[in-house]
Amino acid sequence: MARRKRAKSAEAGRTAIDVGARLKAQRIKSGLTQRDLASKAGVTNGMISMIEQNKHSPSVATLNRLTDALGLSFAEFFSIELPEMPRVFYMKDELVALTEGKVRFAVVAGERPEKALQILHEVYAPGGDTGVTMLTHRGEEGGLVIAGEVEVTVGDQRRVLGPGDAYYFESMTPHRFRNVGKSAAIIVSACTPPFM
Repeated sequence: MARRKRAKSAEAGRTAIDVGARLKAQRIKSGLTQRDLASKAGVTNGMISMIEQNKHSPSVATLNRLTDALGLSFAEFFSIELPEMPRVFYMKDELVALTEGKVRFAVVAGERPEKALQILHEVYAPGGDTGVTMLTHRGEEGGLVIAGEVEVTVGDQRRVLGPGDAYYFESMTPHRFRNVGKSAAIIVSACTPPFM
């Protein structure tokens, strides 16, 4: 039993080091394709692909050939700092609040200043309004009403939208949003480029 626990512990320690990600990062940094690296190291490019996907664990001899082909020592290879993977999922309490009051906007991926797309969860209390002054900003935007009723004005067009209704327009056209119903109105919207 103790031997099995030690074996599992050793196995966990081995899988904690992502050899595949390290190999891929260094290969790309060196400007090599999988085929280039395979040729330099004297292995198949299929093996490189399998290692990078962590579907094959290389022997010490193979890893030595790969690190030599990359011009690295083992110590250098295992001290490579891997780039952080961008975050993919956000729970509802992790959205970043941009506004408060009768009109509340919360943004998805608020920590990413370089994002090309802005996704908002918008909540308009009854009577909530983006203001008498119409909004304008560069880009395009669209949205889908999830609940309630929202009066959307775009230029000289005006429409009251309900659940399931949507809009899409060029954002330089003056626009305004107003809850004309008796309950909260919720919109999920997107615009590019981000303006908030």
